[in-house]
Amino acid sequence: MSDITRSRRAHTASTDTVMTHRMIMFVIFGLMAGMFLSALDQTVVGTSIRTIGDDLQGLSLQAWVTTAYLIVSTISTPIYGKLSDIFGRRPLFLIAILIFIIGSVLASFSTSMVELAAFRAIQGLGAGGLMSMPLAIMGDILAPRERAKYQGYFLAVFGISSVIGPLVGGLFAGASEILFITGWRWVFLINVPIGIVALGIVWRFLHIPKQPRHSVRIDWWGATFVIVALVPLLLVAEQGREWGWGSPIALACYVVGALGILAFVIAETKMKDDALIPLKLFRSPTFSMATVIGVLVGFGMFGAMLTLPLYLQLVLGSTPTQSGLEMLPMILGLMIASIASGQIIARTGRYRLFPILGTALMSVGFFLLTFLKYDSPYWQVAIAMLVIGLGLGQLMQTLTIASQNSVGVRDMGVATSGSTFFRQIGGTLGTAVLLSLLFTLMPSNIVGSFGDRATLTDALDAAFDPATASAPANEKIMSSIYAPIVTQTTDAVTQQVQQGVQQATDAATQAVAQQVAAGQIPAAAQTQATQAAVAQAISAASAQIRQQVPVARVGGDGSVSLDFSDAADREAFVDGVADTLTDRFTSGDQDTSIGGSTLDDTSFLVGADARLTKPFLVGFNSSATSVYWVAMSVVLLAFVLSLFFRTPPLRSKSALQEAADERRGKDDEEKRAAEAAVNTGALLTP
Repeated sequence: MSDITRSRRAHTASTDTVMTHRMIMFVIFGLMAGMFLSALDQTVVGTSIRTIGDDLQGLSLQAWVTTAYLIVSTISTPIYGKLSDIFGRRPLFLIAILIFIIGSVLASFSTSMVELAAFRAIQGLGAGGLMSMPLAIMGDILAPRERAKYQGYFLAVFGISSVIGPLVGGLFAGASEILFITGWRWVFLINVPIGIVALGIVWRFLHIPKQPRHSVRIDWWGATFVIVALVPLLLVAEQGREWGWGSPIALACYVVGALGILAFVIAETKMKDDALIPLKLFRSPTFSMATVIGVLVGFGMFGAMLTLPLYLQLVLGSTPTQSGLEMLPMILGLMIASIASGQIIARTGRYRLFPILGTALMSVGFFLLTFLKYDSPYWQVAIAMLVIGLGLGQLMQTLTIASQNSVGVRDMGVATSGSTFFRQIGGTLGTAVLLSLLFTLMPSNIVGSFGDRATLTDALDAAFDPATASAPANEKIMSSIYAPIVTQTTDAVTQQVQQGVQQATDAATQAVAQQVAAGQIPAAAQTQATQAAVAQAISAASAQIRQQVPVARVGGDGSVSLDFSDAADREAFVDGVADTLTDRFTSGDQDTSIGGSTLDDTSFLVGADARLTKPFLVGFNSSATSVYWVAMSVVLLAFVLSLFFRTPPLRSKSALQEAADERRGKDDEEKRAAEAAVNTGALLTP
């Protein structure tokens, strides 16, 4: 045997060793640490962004903070996948953690929302690797059939972050200072120790046998054009509601995005196997269908799920911390379904049932949410969330496994990141479209809720009640919504009553003057007679006015005031003005209409009288159920497509084992060739 062959076989023996369960668990701990870093950051920032915006005096710019993070993390996902296929998973994962830590430190020093948006973009650059690399690494070290058994560990990371994230975020946002540093800045600083621990675990335990590089060409044009394509489209998706979907800047984004997509497809076609997202992946019907279903599921899941915390906080009155805990049924369902489906997949190697059952359960869950009312009990929401979680648990891992199972070892990274990338695109579009739908419908639905006479009269009775209106808990909602209505109504009624009194006194004065002119009353007694006549007229008018306007009070001098302290008088008054106010609401009167700016800060609902908040809760509930109908329709489409989902049996070997077997096969061929050469040489020897 030649020295070259011996050396190659020795290298194969050293790198092709199958990983033991203990080695796999150490790797998984490292991956979990990185994913926890990203998952916790999203939940912590979400509950504290209002406090951050207030402190940096840029609450209206908070959307850019989210958009910057989302755009960069989405774009960087396929780039990480391709680079990891070339240079290895471990160094790319370490770089992602390091970038995320640097972005977190910079974000904690932000002095404006613009700076925070820029630093959050740096965080997003790291987050793109934190979320995609673990899935690719799992594809390397575990066979598709075995991979499903370990998904429960990763879902536990999301469950824990969903529970403690709002708690930690609320703690930091509510503290003025912690260790001489403003409380909300710890929302980002907390990532530093967690990131360092994750960095250490990954450095120590994440050791994966290296694969030979097939190509070192980097698809820079593809990376450039994916940025050109996605940035304007994601921007208009996030900001279209404010810009206007047909505004010049929105139209410009559409054009640039479309040109970017065309250029990206051309670039990927020319790069062939070295493309950022090789188009050959879509030749596999399994990968193509998994991608489409992933986009639809992401659209429905991310978009509609964002309304559930809002529902819990606005309608049920939960705090951000409580709403995080109340989301546990969905997390529980997700974990149960994931673990159960993982065990079944590992034993049978088949998974066609799970996309079908998962999309069906998600559709049922959203259908249950469409029955929610503003006064629905929590258990009704919890049941729907549990059903949705049971559906998601069967989809999140299955679609990724299907994508990985449809490609070879060389394309494992790009297939994994591509699957994640398109699911994030669907989630981004769902978030933008469905939240835009929610806030577009809310003003008209709130106004529509005032059309219900019982709701309107109850709200007006509370608004006109001096005790209710002056209560500290109702101060914000009164000043924001009801004070203009009350003021305009009382001014109009007071003016009308005053005109009636004035007409009565003028008539009395004129009558006395006519009597003086006729000689019926001496001129010297005119003043006294006028006073008596005016007093009598005011008394008569007061009695008549009290019948028409029960809350009106006419003083002896003819001055008019309104007294709402008597419940019976107030009820009669409200009943009389209800029709007029309903017409003003529906006609878009500026003093009564509910605009989008009114809903930018919903803190006026916290602790306010239930009669005052009911129209807003009813309006939000109607808008949310419309969102759930749309989400259900999209997921139903995914259900129909899943019926045609071709799912070949899962491979029983991991990517590392397949690569090792391939190298062993080549070495065996070289060995047999060398032995044949030796034998042939012996035959030719004289």
